[in-house]
Amino acid sequence: MPMTFYQSSIPQFIQALTALSGMLDKAEAYATEKKIDHAALLGMRLNPTMWTLGKQVQSASAWAVRTAGYLAGQTPPAMEDSEKTIPELKARVAKAIEFLKSIKATDVDGQEDRDIVVKLGANETKFKAMNFLQYFALPNFMFHTTTTYNIMRQSGIELAKRDFLGKKPEA
Repeated sequence: MPMTFYQSSIPQFIQALTALSGMLDKAEAYATEKKIDHAALLGMRLNPTMWTLGKQVQSASAWAVRTAGYLAGQTPPAMEDSEKTIPELKARVAKAIEFLKSIKATDVDGQEDRDIVVKLGANETKFKAMNFLQYFALPNFMFHTTTTYNIMRQSGIELAKRDFLGKKPEA
């Protein structure tokens, strides 16, 4: 049975964001145990020119929510990028997951040829929904979730590949 458009998008975001929430739990526990200021931890980055840990989490959740909205033809909830603490970031991720769970397969399946226009700064880029998902949205989402994991690992948080992958979804 071929994978549907819905199956290749929304459940993927939910699984990865659920795993990201678990990694944030470990980050919070690590910071508390080691008496590391949470703001300092969220300010960590892999390179001075890259976004911080906090901004990576914000971006990953925003990519998931915006993409789901575009694919389903819905307006996603606003995400203000105002989170300053780990609990606030966890709440943001939970809000993203809640929105994703509201998207039904019937909202997405059959929309592969939907026209999507994405604003990138002053420019607009046009995509068909399938190309947007495969070649733009999923790579961006995975970049930010992977970078979040890498910053946490670099910061000393004990994470393993299974933390990144999350739990196997139920069949």
